[in-house]
Parts: sequence; C-alpha cells; structure tokens
Amino acid sequence: MTDLQIRRPNAAATSAAQVGGPRRTTRPGLLLALILTGQFMAVLDVAIVNVAAPTIRVDLHASGAALQMVIAGYTIAYAVLLITGARLGARFGHRSLFQLGLVVFTVASLACGLAQDTAGLIGFRLLQGMGAALMVPQVMSLIQETFTGPARARALGIYTAVLAGASVVGQVLGGLLVSADLFGTGWRPVFLVNVPIGVLLLVAGHRLLPSTTVDKERRFDLIGLVVLAVAIGLLVVPLVLGHELGWPVWGWVMLAGSVAAFAFFGWVEHRIAARGGQPLIHQRVLRSPGLLPAVAALFLVMVNFSGFLFAFALHLQAGLGNKPLQAGLLFVPMAIGFGVSGLYWQHLPRRLHRSLPVLALAVVTAGYVALGQLLRSGGSVGVAAELVLMVLGAASGCAYSPLFARALNKVAPADASDASGVLVTTIQLGHVVGVALLGTVFLGAVNLPTAAASGHALEITSFCMVAGATLAAFFTHRTRRSL
Repeated sequence: MTDLQIRRPNAAATSAAQVGGPRRTTRPGLLLALILTGQFMAVLDVAIVNVAAPTIRVDLHASGAALQMVIAGYTIAYAVLLITGARLGARFGHRSLFQLGLVVFTVASLACGLAQDTAGLIGFRLLQGMGAALMVPQVMSLIQETFTGPARARALGIYTAVLAGASVVGQVLGGLLVSADLFGTGWRPVFLVNVPIGVLLLVAGHRLLPSTTVDKERRFDLIGLVVLAVAIGLLVVPLVLGHELGWPVWGWVMLAGSVAAFAFFGWVEHRIAARGGQPLIHQRVLRSPGLLPAVAALFLVMVNFSGFLFAFALHLQAGLGNKPLQAGLLFVPMAIGFGVSGLYWQHLPRRLHRSLPVLALAVVTAGYVALGQLLRSGGSVGVAAELVLMVLGAASGCAYSPLFARALNKVAPADASDASGVLVTTIQLGHVVGVALLGTVFLGAVNLPTAAASGHALEITSFCMVAGATLAAFFTHRTRRSL
C-alpha cells in the first residue's frame, strides 16, 4: 500500500481552532490495518456472543430475558451512542477518541470475561458497546482525512471486506472457542480474546495514529444529542427485544414514541440552525450530493444482509440441526464473495462503474429467489446453494462498496466526522432492523419444528429480501448525481 495518497490539510479543515492539524503519516498501510482491526473487533463482538449464548445461559443460570440483554445490550449502547461518538471525535480529535474507545472496549471485554453473574455481564456488555461507539466513528473519519482519490476508494473497499469478514469470523471463532472449552473456561474466551488484541492496538496506536484537527470552537448540541439518543433508544430496544418477549404493548408504544422523537429531533435541529447555532447534524452535511439516497440504499442492503445471516443461521442450526461451527463455515463462501468484490470492484471496466450497484442489486434479487427455491424443501445445503451464496456475497459487495464511496464522495473534509456518524449509525440501525424484521418473518413462518417447515420459512423470508433489494436499487439509481 505504498502508493496510498495522503490528504494534506486544507482551508476547510484549518479554519477551525486546531491542536497540531492533520499530520502526514508515512505508514498509511499500517494505520489502516490498525483502525480496521478495531472496527473488526467491534463487529465481531455482535456475532461471536450469539454462538456462546446457550453456554452462558447454563453457566450463569440466566433467564431468557436476561440472556437477550446480554446479547442485545452491546448493540443497544453501540447504536444509541454512535452519533455522540462521532461528534466527540470532531471536538476532541479522532486519535484521542479512538484510543479512549479502545481502552473502554478492552477493559469491558476483560470484565465480561471475568463476570460472575448475569447482572454484571449485562452491565459490562453495555460498557463494551459504549467503547465501540466511541471508537468506530473515528475509523471512517480517519479514512476520510488520511486518504484521497483512488487510495480512499481502495481503503473503503478493505473496510467493507472487514465488515463482511467479521460477521462470519464471529460465528466460526465463537464456535471454535466454545467447543474448545479452554482450561474449562467455557464461554469466557469469546470476550477475553479481545484483551491482548486491544492492548496491542493501544501500543501501536500511540505510534501510528496521526494528530487530527480539533474544533475547539464548535459547541456541543447537548439537546440534540439527548433527543437523538432517546429516539434511537426508543427504536432499537423494542426491535432487539420484541420477538423474544412476544412483542409486548410497551414495545409498540416505544416504536410509536421513536417516530415522535425523531420528528422532535428534526424540529430541534432546525431551530438551532435558524438561530445561527451549531446543530448536531448540520443540513449542509445532509445536502451533500448523493449522501441521503446512498444512506437509504446502504440501510436496505444492510437490512437484507444482516437479516439473511440471522435467518439462515436459524435455519441451519434449529431447522437442519447443524452445530454452530458447521453452520458458521457454510457462510464462508458468502464472506469470500463479499470481501473480494469489495476489494476489487474498481478493477472492472470503468464504463460499468456508474451502473454497477444497480446491476449488482439485480443479481442480489435473483440470488435470493434462487436460494429460497433451492432450500425450501429443507434439504441439506449443497454445492449449488453454496455457489449461490458466493454470488450473493459478491453482488452485495459490488453494491455496498460503491455506495459507500458515493455517500462520502462529495462530503467536505471538515464534515467527515458528521457524515461518518450518520453513515455508521444508519448501517448499525440497518443491522438491528434486519435481524428484528426478517427474523420475525422467518420465525413467524415456522409453524412446525421440522427441516421442511424451516425451509419454507426461509423461502418466504427470501421474497421479503427481494422487496428490500428492489427498493435499494431505486435509491441507488438516485446516487449517480454524486459521481
């Protein structure tokens, strides 16, 4: 990666009060590896704990609701605080916030691995999610501020490959660690594995992370932060816990409340801007060419991708009776396809780049239909299904990576942290909505505990994903103005 282009300070960035402005890094490849390893750990921790959940339940005598909070607490804290993490990065520097988030994440991982009861584990999982929310938004901002031109597109391609790889590695690694039962520790290594990696990243980060712009004059929109956190919390909590608890009335009340809270947030931000203040999300960022349609398309792509991973994992383990490790390995072709296409889509002829995401989503639509038909009888996953999974992964990568580039293509460097916060939060919400929505469709369609019933449910779920991919293609077409 020696040919990576480094972004120099510009007028937009230097107009703010700074502490040592952006520093030219001589080792961009190592910097990218460092921050993406942090991103990898944050995504990994969503998937790896799902595999360990049955063992945690037995060892800590956890109730169903408590176990769900162990799994969901991380996601809830992570999603709610992502925008806050992005704004803190702009205010205090991406280097400082990445390191702080990494410290919190690593310490919380150690505490999770040593937890002696369910209440403690839930609390430490919330803390772990807070650490991830401080760390992850800085990754995209550092990419935006460090790389430019083809180098940025390449870095974003690697970023998307990391996202896909972490989701699959989490399931495989979780199965390996729990099955190995290292020194009789059972589920604890799924958390403790983060500790040595986190320490290594902290040491490396001290040497590799560049100094970044610090906007001391930009005030905190505390009201906006609180209102947005409440709105996201009202949305995420019932989506994460709803199915497990039978969709209680309070969940629907919270969902309705989230609509009102988001509307109130929009009104608050408009009032702050009208008074000449500094809103949490400036309209200037949202007006960046191509950003909003790209965000909408990415949200839908993530709804499909994460919802499919969840529903397919349920089909493999509950429907077909596969072990967690065996089920995780069946996802490998999809991850390979996603990662390779995310890295190398730019090598396709340039005349295809403009229409590539729409064409890729058309292939995704056909792939979901084909997979639903192949697996509807409840038979084992054969070579044909694995090939379809690889094509699905490759097509998803060819949609996801260019959309990422288009979303950020016309964003001013000074707005990188705000745009990153919006983008990362939207993608995380897409993950939560995908698991809740498509997971509910799948589980609601399983009327008998048989492989055939599970296959039929997967077929129904695949048709829902076709609708999502079609709508994503519509928004993707509207991103071409950002090229």
